[in-house]
Amino acid sequence: MVNLNNRQELPNAPVMHFVDGKAVEPRDYNWLERIGRFLVRPFVEAWHHRDLIAAILRRELRERFSGSMAGWVWAVVAPLISLVTYTLVFGGSATLPNKAQSNSSIDYALFIFGGLVAFNFFTEMAYRAPSLLHEYAHYIKQTMFPAEMLPIISTLRATTYASIGLALMLACQLLFTGTLHWTVLLLPLWFVPFLMFLIGITWLLSALGAFTRDTAYLMMTIAPVLMFATPVFFSHETLGPTWYLLMYANILTGFIETIRDLVVFGRIPAGLVIAWTMFVSLFFFWFGYWFFQRQQDAIADVI
Repeated sequence: MVNLNNRQELPNAPVMHFVDGKAVEPRDYNWLERIGRFLVRPFVEAWHHRDLIAAILRRELRERFSGSMAGWVWAVVAPLISLVTYTLVFGGSATLPNKAQSNSSIDYALFIFGGLVAFNFFTEMAYRAPSLLHEYAHYIKQTMFPAEMLPIISTLRATTYASIGLALMLACQLLFTGTLHWTVLLLPLWFVPFLMFLIGITWLLSALGAFTRDTAYLMMTIAPVLMFATPVFFSHETLGPTWYLLMYANILTGFIETIRDLVVFGRIPAGLVIAWTMFVSLFFFWFGYWFFQRQQDAIADVI
């Protein structure tokens, strides 16, 4: 006779988990759990350190124009001067899509302004990111400072000035044309992915810049050239379909064309453009975060 009361559990008997009503092997469940935690971790950590982020951000914004009599006036004057300069230099030879030909001077001014808003937002992060951790080296070495929050703070700082430029663009659109397209209501769908992309790029460049100063020199060399390889002063539509793939290999193209479509032309961007920019945003956001986390233990030793 077999005594059922004395039976023993198998030591390695698997414990089944259920996700959405389907049985999932423990190994698969662990991977799903780890991936899920990784995807939400940047947001959880940012919320956890929200007071620190706000405090440092306020300090950096105060120091931006410290000692200047005009102060924040420069945040408005600087993009306007750039707009006028580039418009005068390149306006005569500009070729725009057919929809922009109804009023060439005004349309080109708004057209180029959209490109400058997005491109300057990117270059501000690209220039500062490689030296960002060196700026806060004392805090990172001496305290339990969350270094991964610095790229978020730096990007939010740049967001303030980019928002001023975007507000100027909308004001010029309303002033010169007397109306705003309804598509400007969709601007958050451009701004949020672009913000995620820039945070990811800053995580990546700041981690690389912690190990070598060459990253900073590389950005200073590439950025001026990239301006003319990016459709800031022209539209990819003027180049013909054969150039489309090459132009969108430039990761900034989709973001620049999207802001122009929403504000200047009053149209919804093509579905493939939206899908491409979303992919670029999500990929660089989580890849940059992953890379920064991988290098974080060694960062304090090299900066």
